[in-house]
Amino acid sequence: MRIISLLGGLKTCMRFFLSFTTMDFKSELLKSIWYAFTSLDAERCGKVSKSQLKVLSHNLYTVLNIPHDPAILEEHFQDDDHGPVSNHGYMPYLNTYILAKAKEGTFNKEMFDELCWMMTSKKNYKPTVENGLCSGKNCFKLFCLFNLLSEDRYPLVMIPQEVEYLLKKISTAMNVEWDGDLLEDLLSQEASVQDGISVWDFLEFVDTGRFMRINCREAFSLALDEVFMEMYHNVLKKGYMLKKGHVRKNWQERWFVLKPGLMLYYVGENLREKKGEITLDQNCVVETLPDREGKRCLFCIKTPGRTFEMSASDQKQRVEWIQATQTALRLTQEGKVSLHGELKLRRRDQRESSSSRHSSQTEEPINQEQSQDLQNEIDSIIQHQKELDKQRREKEQKEKEQQLELQRELERELEEVKKEKQCLVAQMGQMEQDAKQQQERIEELLLTQKMLEKALNDQVEACLEEETKRKELERQLSEEQQKAEQLRRGQESTERSTPKEKEAEEVKNDHEEQEPAEKEEEKNASLTSSTISSLTPPKSWSPPPLEKPKSPDAQRNQKQWNVHLTRLMTPITPGDRSEHRRPSPILSCPIQGEALTSNEFITKFQATLKKEKIVEDEDDY
Repeated sequence: MRIISLLGGLKTCMRFFLSFTTMDFKSELLKSIWYAFTSLDAERCGKVSKSQLKVLSHNLYTVLNIPHDPAILEEHFQDDDHGPVSNHGYMPYLNTYILAKAKEGTFNKEMFDELCWMMTSKKNYKPTVENGLCSGKNCFKLFCLFNLLSEDRYPLVMIPQEVEYLLKKISTAMNVEWDGDLLEDLLSQEASVQDGISVWDFLEFVDTGRFMRINCREAFSLALDEVFMEMYHNVLKKGYMLKKGHVRKNWQERWFVLKPGLMLYYVGENLREKKGEITLDQNCVVETLPDREGKRCLFCIKTPGRTFEMSASDQKQRVEWIQATQTALRLTQEGKVSLHGELKLRRRDQRESSSSRHSSQTEEPINQEQSQDLQNEIDSIIQHQKELDKQRREKEQKEKEQQLELQRELERELEEVKKEKQCLVAQMGQMEQDAKQQQERIEELLLTQKMLEKALNDQVEACLEEETKRKELERQLSEEQQKAEQLRRGQESTERSTPKEKEAEEVKNDHEEQEPAEKEEEKNASLTSSTISSLTPPKSWSPPPLEKPKSPDAQRNQKQWNVHLTRLMTPITPGDRSEHRRPSPILSCPIQGEALTSNEFITKFQATLKKEKIVEDEDDY
């Protein structure tokens, strides 16, 4: 593997780096690249292999979204005639083919810094304690903030004033009072850090708690994340506000993030669903609005194409949002993209001016009169500052009282709303209970209606069946009466005829009655067992014995009566058409609506048979 000398050592490389620090954007990129480049020089001899430079260049091309041409790198590091030593350094190649093509806003700077941190942290950062204050993610954020506040000289260091500024920001985000004694003790003990602290010493002091006394790692992580978003991502302000819609004109709660030149708003603070953005330029204006539509603390941002109306949570938030938006507009008009970069330059100018005044005062002695005038001027300035502080405190106290009064009023309104809500909830509960009872009552009525309808249908069917049976019985009784009438008429005609004719007629009738009897037996076979059993007389019953008549005529009459009696005792079926039975005077058609059941009919029929037998016995005697 060929080894390439890079400009004769790191000092020459540093001079090249320093020559490009006048450009803010490139200087910020060079700080991270410097760490990645120096991490490749493990032996600190100023020499890095060409293969490592290829890997570094390829990674830089990737994260900066720049087209990569490997042939240019090979051509740039051609060997000369004296051996494997390049006449060209890496810095001209880096400036010409990488930094010159990198454009702000076309790549993710956090991903770029994370690449450089990953390359340098593996070889340089070795924490001395386990489970310290800083996790891997926190160390990366502190690394980015260190590069932002470090001085523009190499090797990169951060002076104690900037360290104090950063630690105060983190303490304020944690709602903890800053304790500067720890930093002073550290500076007094470590003489090497008075001129500047390297990033590795800075991470070690924070991780071991020599800068800040912190008991909760989670609180420190949250505070560091807030400071990182503010300083690294240039977030001037963020928080929830109500925004009026452009089409539907309704108010929706949105999470706003204000940056120089841009205000973005999301559905929630997780920043997953972006709803829109507001471009801030010199044509935009921020104005306050009076309270309306039930909304307070209103203000708007007027752009050439649209006016955005917002409602802050209170008066203080509205003032802070308006001031932050005006700061964003000012930075945009001045062509600056970082507020903390501007503040860093101001602090540097103040330090330089104060040091120049201090040096001039030490060189030129001041007489007593001048010192007295200076003291008077200082006293007047202090007095004026005190008056301003007093006015400011009074104003803040007045605003605080107004805020408290407004808060109490809102609390009273909230209590009233809660009471009304409770009343409505109670009413809704009572109405739901009443509705439930009504529903149960309706279900009971429907069930009762179904039961009544079923009972009515059963009763109607029973009535129909009873009516059918009654009509059947009427028909049978009518047939019996007709048969009895025919039997009576036949008997009368028989009494008037001669004995021989009676015998001939009897024989004829017997022959004639045999044929219908067979047909009647076939018809009777189709009847139901219940009808036959109900009409059949008891088995134990038999006609009473009759005394033999003394004369032949009486004997023939007795025989005829026995025949007729036997026929009368034969069960009568609904299809029977015999005409020799005598009608029964007792069984008559029942009155309408008084139909008899089967048992009652059988009982009456048996009683009728007994009466007829008694009558016939009396006639015989």
